Parts: sequence; C-alpha cells; structure tokens
Amino acid sequence: MDGWDGEEAAPPSAAGLAPPIEVMAAEMLILRRDAGAPAELGGRVLFDGGDRGDADRYLRAVDEIRRYLEVAGGSGASPQLAAAIQVAMARLEDEFRSILVTRVNAVEIDSLAANLSLASLSLADFSTEGSGGVSESYFGEDSAEVEEEGAEGSSFHYGETISRTSTTTSNNSYRFGSSIREVDLLPDDAIEDLRSIAERMVASGYARECFQVHGSVRKAAVDRSLCQLGVERISIGDVQRLDWEVLEGKIRRWIRAARVCIRVVFPSERRLWDQIFEGIVAAGGDDSPFVETVKGAAIRLLNFAEAISISRRTPEKLFKILDLHDALSELLPDVAYVFLRLRASDPIHTQATEIVHRLAEAARGILSEFESAVRQDPSRIPVPGGTVHPLTRYVMNYTSLISDYKATLTELIVAMPSSPTGSRSSETSGEGDTSLPMMEMDVPEVEGQSPLSAHVTWIIVLLQSNLESKATLYRDGALSHFFLMNNVHYIVHKVRGYPELREMIGDDYLKRLTVKYQQSATSYRRSTWKRVLQWLREEGLPSSGSFSSGISRSALRDRFRAFNSAFDEVHRAQALWTAPDPQLREELKISISELLIPAYRAFLGRFRHHIESGRHPEMYIKYSVEDLEVALSELFEGSSPSLHNRRRSHA
Repeated sequence: MDGWDGEEAAPPSAAGLAPPIEVMAAEMLILRRDAGAPAELGGRVLFDGGDRGDADRYLRAVDEIRRYLEVAGGSGASPQLAAAIQVAMARLEDEFRSILVTRVNAVEIDSLAANLSLASLSLADFSTEGSGGVSESYFGEDSAEVEEEGAEGSSFHYGETISRTSTTTSNNSYRFGSSIREVDLLPDDAIEDLRSIAERMVASGYARECFQVHGSVRKAAVDRSLCQLGVERISIGDVQRLDWEVLEGKIRRWIRAARVCIRVVFPSERRLWDQIFEGIVAAGGDDSPFVETVKGAAIRLLNFAEAISISRRTPEKLFKILDLHDALSELLPDVAYVFLRLRASDPIHTQATEIVHRLAEAARGILSEFESAVRQDPSRIPVPGGTVHPLTRYVMNYTSLISDYKATLTELIVAMPSSPTGSRSSETSGEGDTSLPMMEMDVPEVEGQSPLSAHVTWIIVLLQSNLESKATLYRDGALSHFFLMNNVHYIVHKVRGYPELREMIGDDYLKRLTVKYQQSATSYRRSTWKRVLQWLREEGLPSSGSFSSGISRSALRDRFRAFNSAFDEVHRAQALWTAPDPQLREELKISISELLIPAYRAFLGRFRHHIESGRHPEMYIKYSVEDLEVALSELFEGSSPSLHNRRRSHA
C-alpha cells in the first residue's frame, strides 16, 4: 500500500457497486496515516517542510475518495469512506495548525517599530531576508515583555512644565507603499502547503474548521504582537481612572503600537489570508474570518483612543490628544485599506473615524476651557519680588506649543473666540465666580486673522488682563509696575522666540505689548526714584549767613540724611525684587544708574566740601559715587545686599 500512487480511479458504473480498488487503497492510506497513530505506523507530521512525497500521496488519497463520493452520490456512498474523509479532515486540520505555528518567519518587532515612521521609507530601510538570529518572533510563538517608558508628568497647575492610501508592490519579504509595510509571515513553501490543505478542506465542506484553525493561531499571534508593543488589556473605565502622568507614557506607546499594527501587523495578516485562501473561497466572498483574526486587537487599540477622547477635558491633555488625533487621522486610509476592500462599511473603520471626530471635538473644547481657566485664575497672593508669575510662564509655554501644532489646530479650530472684541470692564464669569475682576481688555483687531490666531491672541489678551488684576494686589505701587514690566516682557520675549506664534498674533499687537512693558518700566522708575532724586535738587536749600555761598549747613546735612534714608529704603527692598531676565535686569540697572549717578555726582561735587569742613562728615556723606554704583549693581537679584563690598566715603 505504501507504493500506491493515487492514480485516477474509474468512476463506478452504477450506484451501489463496491468502490474501486484505488479508492479502497486511498482509504487504507488515510486510516494508516491517522494522526493518532504511532509515528512508526504513519502518525508523524506530513508537512514538515522537507520531503513532500508522503504529503502529496496523502492529498491525492483525499482527492480520490472525495471525487468518488461526489460521483457516487448518497446511494453509493460508503459509511467507511465518509468516515475516512472525517479522519483525513481531522488530520489536515492538525497539519494546518502545525504549519501555522512552526513555520513562521521571525520578524524583530523593535526593528519594525523603529524603522516605521510617517515618512516614506526606501527599500533599504528593511532587509528583504529573514531577521536571522533574532530572539523574539514578532508574529510567532515567542513573546517578550516591553519595558515601561518613563512618563513625563504634566499638570494644569501652572507652576509645572507642560510636556511637548496605499499602493503596494512586491519585493520578497516586504511590500512597500506610501505607508503599508506587508510582511511575509510564512515562507513560500509553507504557504503552498497551507493552500493545498485549505483546498481539500473547503472542497470537502470543512471550510469553517479551516477558518477556525487559521483564526485561532493567527489571533493569538496578533495578540502577542500587541503585548510586545506594550498595549495592555485595559478597559475604557480603567483608562479614565489613570493619572494623566501615567497616560502620557501610554499614549506615546499607543501611537507607536498603532502605526505598527495598522501598517504592518493587520495588512500582513490580510495578505496571509489572501495568500492561503484567494481563489479557494469564492471571489468577493465573505472575508469575516480574517476580520475575526484581527478584530479583537483592533478594538483593543481603538478602545484606548476612545477612552482618551471622552475623558475629562483639562488643558494639559490638549497636546497628547492632538498627537492621538494626528496619528489616527494619518492611519485612517490604512484602516480603510485593511478593512474596506470588499465592503462598503466596516465597524472598525467606522469606530476609528468617530474617534478622530471626538478627539477633534475634545481639542476644541479644551482650548475653550483653557481660555476660561486663564481668565478666571483665582490667585490672590502676589508673587514675591514682583517676578514672572507662574501663570504667565504656563500660558506662554502653552501658546508656544499651540504654535507647534498650528497645522492641525488650524484645521480643527473653525470658530472665532466667543468674546474676541470689545472691552469688558470688571467682567466676571458669572454667579459663584471667585476670579479677580478683569480690567478693561485691549483686544487687537486683525483683518483676515484665522480663527486659531484669534484664539491665541485672545488667550494673551486674557492673560494680560489677569496680570493687571494681579498687579493691584501689591501695596507698593512701584512693585506693581515692576511686576507688570516683568510679566509683559516675558510675553514679548516668548512671542519673539517663536516665529509661528509671532505670525499668529501679528506684529502690531507685539508692538503694543512691547510699548506696554516699556511703559511699566518707566512708571516703575518714576514712582521709585523720583522720591530719591528729589533730595539731590539744589532748589529748596535755605540760605544762612554761616556760608559764603549762602547755603545752610544744617539744611545741607538734612538733605544728605534724607537722601541716604530714601536710598537705603529702596535698596534694601529692591535688592529682594527679582528681574529673572538677565538682559532686562541689566537694562534696568543701567537706566537707573543714568538717572541717579550723574545727579549724585553733581550734588556731591557741589556741596561735599561744606559737609567735610564741619564735624563728623561721615554721618552725612554715607556713599561715594563708587559705593552707589556697587549698591545699584545689587538690585533685582532676589537676595539681601552684601554690605561688606561697600566702601565708606570718609575712608
């Protein structure tokens, strides 16, 4: 029997006749090759990738019996032959599973994930041969734990940092296009064996069993690939309960995983399905078995993005939501390629499209809520030293990041701000509002300004108005001006440093902001140093007969004492004030020196000899010009002055 070649058997001439000898020989071969038999009796694997002689004889035996049963019909069918077909189908099912499990190509997932990007890749980006020597099989049996990336935390607490269609062609193991990278999951000889088995099973009425084996093996492989990419099994509710700092890291991994799955894993599974079943299953027929293979993984991916899209909206989420939106938007054509080839609609593609829309709506909502948060910031405690307020840093860093996402946000933001024009005197947010009253807003009107640019400008207008309210919290008027100078200067500096941001708000508004901080600086100098300089005026010194000049020594002494007292008071306080920008700090010191030093030098030169000719001159002339220069250099450093560097004038 082992030498049976499965030659074409003559069909029975009449129903009810005994099967021909060839058919009986085929039956005996199938029963002997029963998968449950010991290896020495023929139970060993047939499709082992080596000699195909046994496998070919087995397939011919199946064909022999099947043809006979088709011709003989029900009346001529032998129960033994029907049983032999059942045995053969069970054996072929096991062989099908064995090939799928043991003969997969090894593909290194980290290499795929690293090389796959939104940019088009050249043929050199991938090797056309197996990955040889890899320890992890991307689509095979092995799996590996993915090390968790560190997540950079961010929060809406503004004291913290905000963190920043395919056409395919064949080329050996990979098919390249604008985005799809189809990997050959099995070698050609394994595909040929699988097709041979699938043909017999489908023709014998065992298509469902064949599909189930394929689906169970490949579904497990796809699930393992998600694990290797760091995509966990987590419900929508669990995602929404996670801290945002944790979610940021998961979003980064999700984007990486989604690109690999949708552009490599799913298309490759689709290709494998076509390689095995194309031409066997009716053209244009049901491809749901393939969909069942990848549907679970696709839903697992999309559920995470959906959870983010419907989570509570807070400002720090905007940029990761935009990352998700951009990634999924770019993947939609690839989702269509995988799931819409033979149908007008598909639940996976529909869900992905809806999530993109929800992410867009979430981004629009967050921007609106951010504007409200800037407007209503309730801080009632002035920052020490009139330095840059944490809100200013947060908002300007935020708007800078908005400019980085200008392309996406320009498409998403189609409506102008709700209150972009007009002034609002003492405006509040309504009943129960705890925010500071808003000052009159200077809202620039720019012809042809895009909705996004209008929103960004409006945010800065709201910030400026809020800062003016915060400036009123200082009891010292000079410190109030100093605070506004620092903060508006920070806004100007940030805008100038980001060309996209500068373009959005426009040069006219930037000039108005520049004038604003310069006016605040001027107001600060006047309110502070006017009361110091007034003691260096010659006017008001009473005459006395004690000096040939007619100036009273007593009045002159009082004038020096008053100057010393006024300067000491300013110096002691303003050394603790902070101008964090080095250039602004030096400009302030220079402008103050240009006001004070010449006036003091002239006053000292004019009247010094009158004081030094009397008793205890050191009690009245406390500073030399050099002492004053040293003292001025200590201003705005945010620390107590170092008196040991100061020379006493009488020395």
